[in-house]
Amino acid sequence: MECPKCQAAMAAVQVDEIEVDRCVRCGGLWFDSHEHEAVRRVEGAETIDIGPAWQAAMHNAQGKTFCPRDGTLMRRFVVPGQLEIQVERCPECDGSFFDAGEFTELKDHELGDLVRRSRPVRRP
Repeated sequence: MECPKCQAAMAAVQVDEIEVDRCVRCGGLWFDSHEHEAVRRVEGAETIDIGPAWQAAMHNAQGKTFCPRDGTLMRRFVVPGQLEIQVERCPECDGSFFDAGEFTELKDHELGDLVRRSRPVRRP
């Protein structure tokens, strides 16, 4: 699988029984449908978020992002109260992509509620 942001390879990392994909270049994290909710509950899971967080703003400036699983145009969501965090989600497979540092920022929050309350970002 290729990273939807920088097109580098994604490598599997284990969190308990869950396999998450992490970009070998930018450190972004791909979660299959609702995996991020299960991983969030694992103590110490933020250790998988090792990429340089400063790149998130650069990657959020990108225009369109396509799902690495099915090629569908992903929707970008802004987290209320944390406008610098923009999570991409595929409307077809419900997978989510977190830029480096975003998963750590959100880990202590109820991610499902945050994503449901978030609003889509308009694309250029």
